[in-house]
Amino acid sequence: QVQLVESGGGLVQPGGSLRLSCTASGRIRGIYDMAWYRQAPGNQRELVATITRGDSTKYADSVEGRFTISRDNAKNSVYLQMNSLKPEDTAVYYCYASVQTSFPTSQGYWGQGTQVTVSS
Repeated sequence: QVQLVESGGGLVQPGGSLRLSCTASGRIRGIYDMAWYRQAPGNQRELVATITRGDSTKYADSVEGRFTISRDNAKNSVYLQMNSLKPEDTAVYYCYASVQTSFPTSQGYWGQGTQVTVSS
């Protein structure tokens, strides 16, 4: 019904930058909250950043000041600008969106994940 497709991951050196993108497609009437999560090898999935319908943002302490989440409602997209990357940022990054498909139906959807590796 709804698909989220991510892009922008890759290998970067410590201190480098990456910009992740995630675009939703399908039967979409509107998108509520959006977020980025990440999961490192051997760890549980953790919340990285959220952005509400009204563009209110919140970040994990470990990334605040370095990462910026944003959205483009016209494109049904959410982005994560990652600066000053550290090796501990290495993980698979997943986007999430709460989508209204038809009144009154809404549901959360996940992207497929994109690998971010920060290494010298």
